Amino acid sequence: MPTVIGHHDVKDTDHWLASPQREEIFGPLGVTNIRTFVNPENRSQVAVLMDVADLDALMATMQSPVGADAMAHDGVLPETLVLLIEA
Repeated sequence: MPTVIGHHDVKDTDHWLASPQREEIFGPLGVTNIRTFVNPENRSQVAVLMDVADLDALMATMQSPVGADAMAHDGVLPETLVLLIEA
């Protein structure tokens, strides 16, 4: 089960932190151990670290309308999204 880090910018960090979208979208995909991070010097820069059971399912969801809607709801600036996958 690889660990994945996604980092990106957000419009409203407090809203992003409080959002249930991560659990609602990723939980059914078997994603576990979801942890959030905020850059203390620039709070609009955030990251999520998670263990992913099915990387293909995660990537398909991220590129789907469901993923786009979740990012929009959470105020993610999608053009800043970078995914790093444990090697």
